[in-house]
Amino acid sequence: MNVFFKIGLPWALSLGLVFYLGIHTGKDISNSHFDEKYDGLSKNIPRPISSAPASNSNKSTSKQGQNGLAETKKVTSPALPPNLIRIMKGAGILERMGSYLDALRSMDQTNIADVVGAFEALPAGYGRHLEMKLLMRSWSAIDPEAALRYAQDNLDEKSERRFGISEALAGWATQDSDAALAWAKANNPAQSPKDNPYLIGIIKGVAEKDLHAANLMLWDLPTGNALWQSSTFLAQEYSKKSTAEAIEWANQFPDSDPRLRETILGQVGARIARNDLTGTAQWVESMPSDPANQRVMDNLLTQWVSQSPEDASSWVSDINDQEKQSYAMKQLTSKWALVDPVSTAKWLNSFPPSSSLDPVVGEFVNRISGRDPEGAAGWALSIVEPGARKKAIKQVLQTWQQVDPDGSDAWQQENQIDP
Repeated sequence: MNVFFKIGLPWALSLGLVFYLGIHTGKDISNSHFDEKYDGLSKNIPRPISSAPASNSNKSTSKQGQNGLAETKKVTSPALPPNLIRIMKGAGILERMGSYLDALRSMDQTNIADVVGAFEALPAGYGRHLEMKLLMRSWSAIDPEAALRYAQDNLDEKSERRFGISEALAGWATQDSDAALAWAKANNPAQSPKDNPYLIGIIKGVAEKDLHAANLMLWDLPTGNALWQSSTFLAQEYSKKSTAEAIEWANQFPDSDPRLRETILGQVGARIARNDLTGTAQWVESMPSDPANQRVMDNLLTQWVSQSPEDASSWVSDINDQEKQSYAMKQLTSKWALVDPVSTAKWLNSFPPSSSLDPVVGEFVNRISGRDPEGAAGWALSIVEPGARKKAIKQVLQTWQQVDPDGSDAWQQENQIDP
């Protein structure tokens, strides 16, 4: 018990502070909130302008000997607290985690069974994933194959086994990636090499020491689930670097696999847009007009509308590529109309009515018809193409009839719209 109060309790208190700060500072504060109440909105939305109707392996220290060479002196690991298992079973999270961290720090070949016993005292399932990660990483530094055998034989197949094996392989790969890779291939539970779920653990471990080496390993993977999962992980890691480095990495994905390219470029775009709107916008402008480009643009506009929709609209208005601009206008309208339909309408009024603008106006009509059917109907009338205009008006009237049939009927008579 003295060992716990001297070592475990300080660790527990410091860990608790980290958890507390993490909980209270890790919340996403960037999400915008929008009041869904639109009383009298049709009076505020401008009508369209139109002429049309309106590691633990270091267990030794060195000292200088008489001959000037370093002499190694083995350091004996401290004994585990004798009541560790009892604490793990019944104590609160601070005591439990403090004692568990002490056990992991002192883990060696002589006390593996005690540490594993402490882990097994925890309730099985997703709730002990952090403790499992720490166990697998510490154990893999001592005896990775034993850690992997334990994960295969003792962890629940549905909730823990794959995660535990992945973490053990990641820890092993930081020391000997070739040996870890050989084990992963020899023990592949899938029928095909391209679906080997263990390869992601190797990529993760290599990336912790050398991200470039992990990227080279990525391109040796066959097309399949392993490549998809590893690519998603590396997208996250490269996005932590500079915008230019993240874009350079993403651009390596070939057109020969358009679905993978679209997915990964979209993930990178979503991440870098959080910190660099301008750099992401320049990337969009430099890309060919394809699904990957559209995915990046979607994620860029999502971030931009939440921060500065006016700047986003200025950028969209200045896009030179007509195909890109049409898509961008529709996406911006869809997102902006949800948070500020009045400003969105003013922006749309800066463009002359045209058949190319019809899809954008139609998107605006869809967004506001449930909250302001009268305003939506007025905008539907400005659609140039007769078929698209008729369809938009019909959709608005269907919604309007449900909330205000008298108002809907009166508008149809006033604008000579056939029922």
